[in-house]
Amino acid sequence: MRPSLLLLPGMMLDQRAFTAQMAFLSPTVDVAVGDLSKGDCVEEIARHVLDEAPARFALAGLSMGGIIGFEIWRQAPDRITHLALLDTTPHADRPDRSQQRLDQMAAVDQGQLRDVITTALTPQYLAVKNRVDTVLLQEILEMGLSLGPQVFRSQSMALMSRPDSLPILSAIDCPVLVLCGRDDTLCTVAIHQLMAESIPYADLVVLAECGHLSTLEEPLAVGRALERLLGRNGARP
Repeated sequence: MRPSLLLLPGMMLDQRAFTAQMAFLSPTVDVAVGDLSKGDCVEEIARHVLDEAPARFALAGLSMGGIIGFEIWRQAPDRITHLALLDTTPHADRPDRSQQRLDQMAAVDQGQLRDVITTALTPQYLAVKNRVDTVLLQEILEMGLSLGPQVFRSQSMALMSRPDSLPILSAIDCPVLVLCGRDDTLCTVAIHQLMAESIPYADLVVLAECGHLSTLEEPLAVGRALERLLGRNGARP
């Protein structure tokens, strides 16, 4: 029986964030992308994702997708066979980051979504070498604009109010991939090292010259890492 893999994109990203991984894995894996646009708290978003998910599935979350992945684990751990945490964090939002989100929400409410994406978000997301990749920059912008201001607001609210997931890490008992770009300044290598050390069955992968959006910056490397994860025995010990 073919394994099922559910992919969860980052904030203001959609299925296009996983185009390369879907093409790479789909010959042997049933791949779907979850919708993170429904709800303004992680608990509600996770419930919507679970309503549409297979009975049992591997889960891979990029950035906000990983944060929702922690909540899905809280709600339905027995449904998850494998877990990939990509450029994400188990920590609750910092006060300074929450204030930054409030400022960005105010700008978006004034019709400045394009400016927020191009000047406030994208430069933080990418490794320096990728910040001049016009094709990549345009793809990120198009994803954000297609989701629109209301999704920006609801996802920002969800991230601001998310719980601390550090206490659950030691209870995650399926095979886990913890992966990040070495140049990820939002969710640093140190955060991923902490996760890998705290989760019993975690493998850590750090990609050189890659920032926060690893699935877009190093698409083949991420696809291969997911393939290796799915090849691990998913049975609980």
